[in-house]
Amino acid sequence: MATQEVVSGLDKLSAVSCEIQAIVRSLKPAVEEKLNRSFSIFHAISYRSQLVAGQNYFVKVVVGDGDDYIHIRVFEPLPHTGGQPSLGEIESDKKLFDKIPYF
Repeated sequence: MATQEVVSGLDKLSAVSCEIQAIVRSLKPAVEEKLNRSFSIFHAISYRSQLVAGQNYFVKVVVGDGDDYIHIRVFEPLPHTGGQPSLGEIESDKKLFDKIPYF
């Protein structure tokens, strides 16, 4: 579900695409290292994005059975830079219906 983006602002909540899911999966080891936790479940369920000199993604990720979620911020540089997506901040102890804010 594509939504219109606002420069320097977050767009509306969107369903996760295959591209976003792949980015999130690739960052699982970095998230586990940063939180000093290992996850048997690690699946993005929704996100918001922010257009910058690249793209910031603010992603809700289910990380366990029940109501165990985290929010991660991912930066994806512009394609011409050749850079890879990188992990920014993490907010833990989130629930399914917690809104995804800017962080």
